[in-house]
Amino acid sequence: MKFERQKAIMLAETIHEFIKYVRKNHENKNSFRFNIDKLYQVKLLVEEYKFEMIADELLRINQYSWDGKYTYYLVDGFKKGIDVIDDYVKNNYEELYLLTARLYPLKDLLQLFNRIETETYA
Repeated sequence: MKFERQKAIMLAETIHEFIKYVRKNHENKNSFRFNIDKLYQVKLLVEEYKFEMIADELLRINQYSWDGKYTYYLVDGFKKGIDVIDDYVKNNYEELYLLTARLYPLKDLLQLFNRIETETYA
C-alpha cells in the first residue's frame, strides 16, 4: 500500500503545481503565452471543481496511511474536473496550447489509478 500512497501524494503535488501555474500566468496577465480570457475560464474551472481542496485532502489522508476508498472518491472528483478542462483546452487549442504540457502528467497519473482500481477490485 505504500506504493499507492506515494502515487496519491505525487498526484496531489502535481495538482498543486498545475494550480500554481494557472494562477501565476493569470495574475501576470501573460498575454504573449495565453489568451487571458480563456485562461481565466480555466482558473474558474479549477476553482469550481475544487482542485486545491482535493489535492490538500489527498496529501492529508495519505500522509501516514493508505485510505483507498476516500482516495478513489477524491480521484474520481478530480477526474471529472480534469476531463472538462481537457476538453476546454482542446476546443481552444490555439490560445491554450501550453496548458497541454501541464495536463499530460495529470492524465497519466489518473490512468495509474484506473489500473490500480481495476486490479484491486477485479
